[in-house]
Amino acid sequence: MSEETPGFDEKPEVPAEGTPEEPETAAASADKAEGAAPAGDASDVALLAQLDQARTALGERTADLQRLQAEYQNYRRRVERDRVTVKEIAVASLLTELLPVLDDIGRAREHGELVGGFKSVAESLETVAAKMGLQQFGKEGEPFDPTIHEALMHSYAPDVTETTCVAILQPGYRIGERTIRPARVAVAEPQPGAAPAGKEESKADEESGAPEEG
Repeated sequence: MSEETPGFDEKPEVPAEGTPEEPETAAASADKAEGAAPAGDASDVALLAQLDQARTALGERTADLQRLQAEYQNYRRRVERDRVTVKEIAVASLLTELLPVLDDIGRAREHGELVGGFKSVAESLETVAAKMGLQQFGKEGEPFDPTIHEALMHSYAPDVTETTCVAILQPGYRIGERTIRPARVAVAEPQPGAAPAGKEESKADEESGAPEEG
Protein backbone atom coordinates (compact mmCIF):
# COMPACT_ATOMS: atom_id res chain seq x y z
CA MET A 1 0.00 0.00 0.00
CA SER A 2 1.21 3.47 -0.76
CA GLU A 3 1.44 5.93 1.90
CA GLU A 4 -0.17 9.29 1.54
CA THR A 5 1.95 12.23 2.41
CA PRO A 6 0.35 13.91 5.33
CA GLY A 7 -0.65 17.53 4.84
CA PHE A 8 -0.48 17.32 1.07
CA ASP A 9 -3.37 19.05 -0.51
CA GLU A 10 -4.10 19.05 -4.18
CA LYS A 11 -3.67 22.51 -5.69
CA PRO A 12 -6.40 23.78 -7.92
CA GLU A 13 -5.55 24.06 -11.53
CA VAL A 14 -4.15 27.45 -12.43
CA PRO A 15 -5.55 28.85 -15.64
CA ALA A 16 -3.16 29.69 -18.43
CA GLU A 17 -1.51 33.10 -18.49
CA GLY A 18 -3.80 35.82 -19.71
CA THR A 19 -6.99 33.87 -19.12
CA PRO A 20 -8.18 36.13 -16.26
CA GLU A 21 -7.81 39.12 -18.60
CA GLU A 22 -10.37 37.77 -21.04
CA PRO A 23 -13.24 39.87 -19.58
CA GLU A 24 -11.09 42.99 -19.98
CA THR A 25 -10.33 42.08 -23.58
CA ALA A 26 -14.04 41.68 -24.28
CA ALA A 27 -14.71 45.09 -22.75
CA ALA A 28 -11.95 46.60 -24.86
CA SER A 29 -13.48 45.01 -27.96
CA ALA A 30 -16.81 46.50 -27.05
CA ASP A 31 -15.21 49.89 -26.60
CA LYS A 32 -13.55 49.58 -30.00
CA ALA A 33 -16.85 48.61 -31.57
CA GLU A 34 -18.50 51.61 -29.97
CA GLY A 35 -15.65 53.83 -31.22
CA ALA A 36 -16.03 52.51 -34.76
CA ALA A 37 -19.53 53.91 -35.11
CA PRO A 38 -18.53 57.56 -34.56
CA ALA A 39 -15.75 57.11 -37.10
CA GLY A 40 -18.33 56.03 -39.69
CA ASP A 41 -20.54 59.01 -38.84
CA ALA A 42 -17.59 61.36 -39.25
CA SER A 43 -16.91 59.90 -42.67
CA ASP A 44 -20.53 60.46 -43.69
CA VAL A 45 -20.41 64.05 -42.44
CA ALA A 46 -17.26 64.65 -44.46
CA LEU A 47 -18.91 63.23 -47.57
CA LEU A 48 -21.98 65.43 -47.04
CA ALA A 49 -19.75 68.46 -46.60
CA GLN A 50 -17.95 67.66 -49.85
CA LEU A 51 -21.30 67.18 -51.58
CA ASP A 52 -22.51 70.56 -50.35
CA GLN A 53 -19.30 72.17 -51.59
CA ALA A 54 -19.73 70.52 -54.97
CA ARG A 55 -23.34 71.72 -55.16
CA THR A 56 -22.29 75.25 -54.21
CA ALA A 57 -19.54 75.24 -56.84
CA LEU A 58 -22.00 73.92 -59.43
CA GLY A 59 -24.49 76.65 -58.58
CA GLU A 60 -21.80 79.31 -58.92
CA ARG A 61 -20.62 77.93 -62.27
CA THR A 62 -24.21 77.75 -63.51
CA ALA A 63 -24.81 81.37 -62.48
CA ASP A 64 -21.58 82.39 -64.27
CA LEU A 65 -22.68 80.57 -67.41
CA GLN A 66 -26.11 82.19 -67.34
CA ARG A 67 -24.54 85.62 -66.87
CA LEU A 68 -22.18 85.03 -69.79
CA GLN A 69 -25.08 83.89 -71.99
CA ALA A 70 -27.07 87.02 -71.07
CA GLU A 71 -24.07 89.25 -71.81
CA TYR A 72 -23.56 87.52 -75.15
CA GLN A 73 -27.22 87.96 -76.12
CA ASN A 74 -27.04 91.65 -75.17
CA TYR A 75 -23.84 91.98 -77.22
CA ARG A 76 -25.50 90.39 -80.27
CA ARG A 77 -28.53 92.68 -79.97
CA ARG A 78 -26.29 95.73 -79.59
CA VAL A 79 -24.19 94.75 -82.62
CA GLU A 80 -27.32 94.16 -84.72
CA ARG A 81 -28.80 97.49 -83.62
CA ASP A 82 -25.56 99.31 -84.41
CA ARG A 83 -25.37 97.59 -87.79
CA VAL A 84 -28.89 98.70 -88.69
CA THR A 85 -28.17 102.24 -87.48
CA VAL A 86 -24.97 102.48 -89.52
CA LYS A 87 -26.79 101.21 -92.59
CA GLU A 88 -29.60 103.76 -92.15
CA ILE A 89 -27.10 106.59 -91.71
CA ALA A 90 -25.19 105.53 -94.83
CA VAL A 91 -28.37 105.27 -96.92
CA ALA A 92 -29.65 108.62 -95.62
CA SER A 93 -26.33 110.30 -96.45
CA LEU A 94 -26.36 108.91 -99.98
CA LEU A 95 -29.97 109.88 -100.65
CA THR A 96 -29.44 113.34 -99.17
CA GLU A 97 -26.74 113.93 -101.78
CA LEU A 98 -29.20 112.85 -104.50
CA LEU A 99 -31.98 115.23 -103.44
CA PRO A 100 -30.79 118.14 -105.66
CA VAL A 101 -30.80 115.77 -108.64
CA LEU A 102 -34.34 114.65 -107.80
CA ASP A 103 -35.37 118.31 -107.51
CA ASP A 104 -34.01 118.96 -111.02
CA ILE A 105 -35.93 115.96 -112.34
CA GLY A 106 -39.11 117.27 -110.73
CA ARG A 107 -38.70 120.72 -112.25
CA ALA A 108 -37.98 119.20 -115.67
CA ARG A 109 -41.16 117.13 -115.38
CA GLU A 110 -43.22 120.22 -114.50
CA HIS A 111 -41.91 122.07 -117.56
CA GLY A 112 -42.39 119.13 -119.91
CA GLU A 113 -38.68 118.69 -120.47
CA LEU A 114 -38.52 115.10 -119.20
CA VAL A 115 -38.39 113.33 -122.56
CA GLY A 116 -36.31 110.79 -124.44
CA GLY A 117 -33.36 109.08 -122.84
CA PHE A 118 -33.26 111.63 -120.02
CA LYS A 119 -36.76 110.55 -118.98
CA SER A 120 -35.74 106.89 -118.83
CA VAL A 121 -32.66 107.64 -116.74
CA ALA A 122 -34.62 109.93 -114.41
CA GLU A 123 -37.34 107.34 -113.82
CA SER A 124 -34.74 104.64 -113.15
CA LEU A 125 -33.06 106.87 -110.58
CA GLU A 126 -36.39 107.60 -108.86
CA THR A 127 -37.19 103.87 -108.78
CA VAL A 128 -33.84 103.03 -107.15
CA ALA A 129 -34.29 105.79 -104.58
CA ALA A 130 -37.78 104.49 -103.75
CA LYS A 131 -36.42 100.94 -103.30
CA MET A 132 -33.90 102.33 -100.82
CA GLY A 133 -36.80 103.68 -98.75
CA LEU A 134 -36.97 107.30 -99.94
CA GLN A 135 -40.48 108.76 -99.74
CA GLN A 136 -41.62 112.15 -100.98
CA PHE A 137 -44.22 114.13 -99.05
CA GLY A 138 -45.92 117.50 -99.09
CA LYS A 139 -49.26 118.36 -100.71
CA GLU A 140 -51.22 121.53 -101.17
CA GLY A 141 -54.13 121.91 -98.81
CA GLU A 142 -52.74 119.85 -95.95
CA PRO A 143 -52.46 121.42 -92.47
CA PHE A 144 -49.12 123.00 -91.67
CA ASP A 145 -46.97 120.83 -89.38
CA PRO A 146 -43.76 122.50 -88.19
CA THR A 147 -42.14 119.10 -87.60
CA ILE A 148 -42.23 118.20 -91.32
CA HIS A 149 -42.87 121.57 -93.04
CA GLU A 150 -40.70 124.64 -93.40
CA ALA A 151 -42.68 127.79 -94.12
CA LEU A 152 -40.92 130.09 -96.60
CA MET A 153 -43.91 132.30 -97.45
CA HIS A 154 -46.81 133.49 -95.33
CA SER A 155 -50.15 135.05 -96.18
CA TYR A 156 -53.79 135.30 -95.05
CA ALA A 157 -56.73 133.72 -96.79
CA PRO A 158 -60.47 133.95 -96.06
CA ASP A 159 -61.19 130.38 -97.11
CA VAL A 160 -58.95 128.58 -94.56
CA THR A 161 -59.82 127.74 -90.98
CA GLU A 162 -56.28 126.87 -89.86
CA THR A 163 -52.70 127.38 -90.97
CA THR A 164 -52.60 125.52 -94.29
CA CYS A 165 -49.99 124.70 -96.90
CA VAL A 166 -51.22 126.51 -100.02
CA ALA A 167 -48.15 125.85 -102.21
CA ILE A 168 -45.32 123.31 -102.19
CA LEU A 169 -42.15 125.14 -103.10
CA GLN A 170 -39.93 122.10 -102.61
CA PRO A 171 -41.09 118.59 -101.66
CA GLY A 172 -39.93 116.95 -98.47
CA TYR A 173 -38.33 113.54 -98.19
CA ARG A 174 -38.24 110.92 -95.47
CA ILE A 175 -36.84 107.44 -94.94
CA GLY A 176 -39.26 105.45 -92.84
CA GLU A 177 -40.10 107.70 -89.89
CA ARG A 178 -36.96 109.81 -90.30
CA THR A 179 -37.31 113.12 -92.11
CA ILE A 180 -34.17 113.93 -94.08
CA ARG A 181 -35.56 117.17 -95.51
CA PRO A 182 -38.72 119.06 -94.56
CA ALA A 183 -41.15 120.19 -97.24
CA ARG A 184 -40.66 123.89 -98.02
CA VAL A 185 -44.06 125.47 -98.37
CA ALA A 186 -46.09 128.65 -98.55
CA VAL A 187 -48.69 128.85 -95.81
CA ALA A 188 -51.89 130.82 -95.35
CA GLU A 189 -53.68 131.65 -92.12
CA PRO A 190 -57.28 132.72 -91.53
CA GLN A 191 -57.95 136.44 -91.82
CA PRO A 192 -57.43 138.20 -88.47
CA GLY A 193 -60.77 138.79 -86.76
CA ALA A 194 -62.65 136.51 -89.16
CA ALA A 195 -65.12 134.18 -87.47
CA PRO A 196 -64.74 130.46 -88.15
CA ALA A 197 -66.90 129.14 -91.00
CA GLY A 198 -69.03 127.08 -88.64
CA LYS A 199 -69.94 130.08 -86.53
CA GLU A 200 -70.73 132.19 -89.59
CA GLU A 201 -73.12 129.53 -90.88
CA SER A 202 -74.81 129.27 -87.49
CA LYS A 203 -75.21 133.03 -87.37
CA ALA A 204 -76.64 133.06 -90.88
CA ASP A 205 -79.13 130.35 -89.95
CA GLU A 206 -80.22 132.27 -86.86
CA GLU A 207 -80.72 135.43 -88.90
CA SER A 208 -82.72 133.63 -91.58
CA GLY A 209 -84.90 131.97 -88.96
CA ALA A 210 -85.65 135.16 -87.00
CA PRO A 211 -89.30 136.32 -87.07
CA GLU A 212 -90.06 139.27 -89.28
CA GLU A 213 -91.16 142.49 -87.63
CA GLY A 214 -94.78 143.41 -88.24
